[in-house]
Amino acid sequence: MPIAVDIDVMLAKRKMSVGELADRVGITPANLAVLKNGRAKAVRFTTLAALCEVLECQPGDLLRWVPDEPGDRDRAAHESGASVPAGSPPR
Repeated sequence: MPIAVDIDVMLAKRKMSVGELADRVGITPANLAVLKNGRAKAVRFTTLAALCEVLECQPGDLLRWVPDEPGDRDRAAHESGASVPAGSPPR
């Protein structure tokens, strides 16, 4: 996945538990776990803003873009059953 989530890094820096962060942000620990483990498909700006407020950080401290390795796009398409036309430009 090209977006890496670094919530664990900020939790460690702030010496805060997942449960405390979830409580202070107003989301369930399960939903926070989905987000911090990189399984979320989307993040609401209100949630991102609340995370930044509680952790006293910027969005870039929590999320970063990691380029795909060559072949990742084809492999992901194969695993999902989608097709990627040969020679198609990278996204």
